[in-house]
Amino acid sequence: MTFSIAAFDLTTGDLAIGVASRFLAVGAVVPFARAGVGAVATQAYANTRWGPRGLELLAAGRHPDAAIAQLRAEDLEAEFERHEVGSAEVARRQVGIVDARGRSASYSGADCTEWAGGRVGQHYACQGNILCGPEVVAALSAGFERATGDLAERVLAALCAGQAAGGDRRGQQSAALLVVRAGAGFRGGNDRYIDIRIDDHPQPLDELARLLELWRVTFLTPQ
Repeated sequence: MTFSIAAFDLTTGDLAIGVASRFLAVGAVVPFARAGVGAVATQAYANTRWGPRGLELLAAGRHPDAAIAQLRAEDLEAEFERHEVGSAEVARRQVGIVDARGRSASYSGADCTEWAGGRVGQHYACQGNILCGPEVVAALSAGFERATGDLAERVLAALCAGQAAGGDRRGQQSAALLVVRAGAGFRGGNDRYIDIRIDDHPQPLDELARLLELWRVTFLTPQ
């Protein structure tokens, strides 16, 4: 019930996740990122443990493809330990990963609700489920590749392109944008350079764009 993009900027080293959904407060569930390590978007029948665990695997040097394979294996093992053999929750999950070298991977379980799928490109991974069709992911990809500006602007452009192509087939409700950069959080206390969430709004991407501009005025304008 979500579409997202995880992306890396080779020039600045920034990592970002943009996400939109017909789901309340999607920014509290999907995006995980760490400066110098990577970004993980976990969605569909999401296992939020995949976020921090995926970042651990990237920090240990795993390629995003290998990290996803490990996440899936651990998920199946956990199901076995809970005596839920055959439930295959992993087949209902979706994840996109990009690391701090720009390597990317995307996984859509076979039992994700249609339409579901993903696409990877240079320095990004985009994916979605319960979409109007494959054109949404194609638009995410093309929107990111065509966009100019900084990473936040390009990620937002990708989300807007995905929405224009139909987006979540149930409609709109929430969106989020997370960009991480080492030491760039408030007063240098963390790496959360930009962290904007629209939890419940009839036009969440329009509101996300408005708040991104407000963020620039507030934090990038010399005082």
